[in-house]
Amino acid sequence: MSDRPSAVVAMSAVHWPSLFPDPIRRRLGELVAYDPAVIVERLDDPRLGGRLADAELLITGWGSPVIDGPALDAMPKLRAVLHAAGSVKAHLSPEVWERGIAVSSAADANAVPVAEYALGAILLAGKGAFGFRERYRRERFFELGLIHAGVGNYGRTVGIIGASRIGRQVIALLRQFDFHVQVYDPYAADLDVPVVDLPTLLATSDVVSVHAPATAETYRMLGRAELALMPDGATLVNTARGQLVDTEALADELRSGRLAAVIDVTEPEPLPSGSPLYDLPNAFLTPHIAGSHGNELARLGACVADELGRFLAGDPLRHPVTLADLERSA
Repeated sequence: MSDRPSAVVAMSAVHWPSLFPDPIRRRLGELVAYDPAVIVERLDDPRLGGRLADAELLITGWGSPVIDGPALDAMPKLRAVLHAAGSVKAHLSPEVWERGIAVSSAADANAVPVAEYALGAILLAGKGAFGFRERYRRERFFELGLIHAGVGNYGRTVGIIGASRIGRQVIALLRQFDFHVQVYDPYAADLDVPVVDLPTLLATSDVVSVHAPATAETYRMLGRAELALMPDGATLVNTARGQLVDTEALADELRSGRLAAVIDVTEPEPLPSGSPLYDLPNAFLTPHIAGSHGNELARLGACVADELGRFLAGDPLRHPVTLADLERSA
């Protein structure tokens, strides 16, 4: 019998190979006893046999079953749940914390590509790249050596809505550039960049990047009145959730040509085929790709393996999730 603690993997088998490629699987096997051929989406999967009764660790991800009281009763030895994705709110009940089970999430790792996407959008927006692309494609000509006025990233003001884990990563990435960065977040108290109210941020930012959670409080926080505050020529970047922005109001602003937008998330999602956002030249629309895709998924698996090693060594988790965090999350 192995002296390694027993673990069960509960997630979509479709994502398992990308989240845990061979090197990370081997690392897991060095730390815990688990069967990489038994990846389950239901805890009553007959392939589990009697593994639940002995499971000390539960590794979850997209497609995980709900872990509630009855599920916990079936895993009396469970000590930790390590989630290879973002939020755990949809599949972990408060009883997990009430029973003293440690929880960790790879949300910080999943935030990395979103922050990178936002940074790229901000830099390209400042250079006027999206508009120049459309003009070049339309005119099939440009005057070599012409200096374009009104573009460039030197001294631009970037407004960040939401000092979330992604928002904070974007702020950190922006430090290496000559931007003036300001933030709107009514709950932020520990930032070393200016914190302003939302009207001020909107009215004084060249680029506004949205990173707030989707809650009842933030639903359509950027409506017609708020978008009207943005200066002519400003760009809105949304990699958070579509419901934070009034889609119809944004489309009207874009139709007028006053604003531009880089939009990775929409409401509804996907957009109906007749949405004007598909065709407006100042709307750069992508299909919810900012989060982890392709080889970026392995970063999430590596995060879980790191957390597993720390937990088994008795070290504090780097990415713990508390019940209070659950209550504040989207």
